[in-house]
Formats: sequence, structure tokens, C-alpha cells
Amino acid sequence: MRDTRIQKVLSEQGVCSRRAAEQLIQQGRVRLNGRPVQVGDKMDPRTDLLSVDGKNLYIPHEKQYYYEMLYKPRGYITTMSDERGRKTVAELVADVPARLFPVGRLDKDSEGLLLMTNDGAFANLMMHPSHGVSKRYRVTVHPRASEDQVVRLSQGVTLDDGFETAPALVQVVVDEPERTVLEMTIREGKNRQIRRMCEAVGLTVVRLKRSAEGPVKLGMLAPGKHRPLTKAELAALRASASKAVRQENTQAAQQRAKQKQRTGPLGQNRRR
Repeated sequence: MRDTRIQKVLSEQGVCSRRAAEQLIQQGRVRLNGRPVQVGDKMDPRTDLLSVDGKNLYIPHEKQYYYEMLYKPRGYITTMSDERGRKTVAELVADVPARLFPVGRLDKDSEGLLLMTNDGAFANLMMHPSHGVSKRYRVTVHPRASEDQVVRLSQGVTLDDGFETAPALVQVVVDEPERTVLEMTIREGKNRQIRRMCEAVGLTVVRLKRSAEGPVKLGMLAPGKHRPLTKAELAALRASASKAVRQENTQAAQQRAKQKQRTGPLGQNRRR
């Protein structure tokens, strides 16, 4: 029975994210039993033959999922392949018997904790757009950060594209004449957000390391190494992300209820 969306299958098999899968489908690069598919088409993973760019995708009936914690070193890019021949995080987890993909991103010049998995549902939960799972960074900046700059970072700043960041937890770890080391915790995931936040207040990031994601800490893991998440860590991450999604849904429902009260049953503003 064809009851599974094709973009979901591609995501769960670690080919790419659901959004990227939709783009592949729109580009005509995905075929089902030899025929092009449309976004929203469904398949039976047990009997249908799915291919991407002419290559058949093997879909095991019972898939084994892997959840890895990687210490991404500086100089590696967070992608599975690169046309320019740069080093990728895929090289660091090549010994895992599955095609893993990164959960979120760390830019080339940043280092630290990066989660990797072949479980598309888990990745989608962790990357939910709500301000849910926190991420903690150790950030070295030049020049020395003033008290006013630290306060502005903690209150939220306006980025170069006009996006206003939510309040962040910012603590001074090292305070020296030429530099400051900050510990920053945010709940958003804008591209290069920490660097752009610091630039917005006149600071330059010279080193950036992600030390924790939600309840999971990098610990003593060495650069370039990886290890499986424990069952307890995996459960804690899922609980943290699920709580954030529930909170967002509750807030959205409350906003809709308030809007309905303001407009009345006919959708017109009530007179005061």
C-alpha cells in the first residue's frame, strides 16, 4: 500500500532533508518505478523502486538508526560532499555502517559538538524552527568586551539582515586587556548567528566552540572523534525538543484565541 510520502522516505534513508528532497523531486531527479514523481506522491517502501539521479535506493524493511556525537574540528565543512574538494564531516564518520547526515550546522571556522544521524524524524525534531533546544558556545572575541556589549548580547541584537535575536544567556569566562572569552547560550539557529551577534556589537570572533546542545555535553571527546549517544542522552534530547514544540503549539493556540476574541464571531473588530 502506498502510504508513505517520497520526501519522507528520502529523509529517513539519510539522502537529504525533507526540504531538500522536495527540491530534488521538483528538479525531476527522483523516479518511482522508472517514472518521475511529484511533491506529495506516496510509495510503498516494501515493494516500490525509488531512484535518485538514476541510482536505485535500497530501503531495508527494518532500518537500524545511528545517533552520533562528533567533535567537528575547524577546517571541516558541515556537508556530506563538496565539489571544491574541501574536507567534510562525512569523512570523520566514514566508519559508521550507514550514511549519516548532520543535524544542524557548524561553519568551517567553528568547532565542537555536532550531532549526526540517519534518522530523519529525529533530525527534523531537533531542527524544529521553534526556539527550543539550547546550544552553548565558548566564544573568544577581540577586542575586550565591555559590560555594555555583554548586556546588549544578552538582551538580543539586530543582525545584518534585520532579524532580531531572542535574549541569550551570556557569561564572562575570561576577561583580559586584549580579549574576552564568553559562554553564550542561544535557542535559535540562524546562519553564523553567534558571529553575527558579536559583529552587531562591535566584536570579532576569533574562536568559536559549541560545547553543548540541550542536555548533551561535548565533554572530553577529542577533535575529529565521534561516539554514539547513550540511550539517556537520546531520550533527554527528544524530551527537550518535544517540550519546545509543545510550548510553541500552545502559544500559537493562545494567540489564535486572543485574535478570535478581538474580532468576534463574524471576523470583525469589536467596538470598545
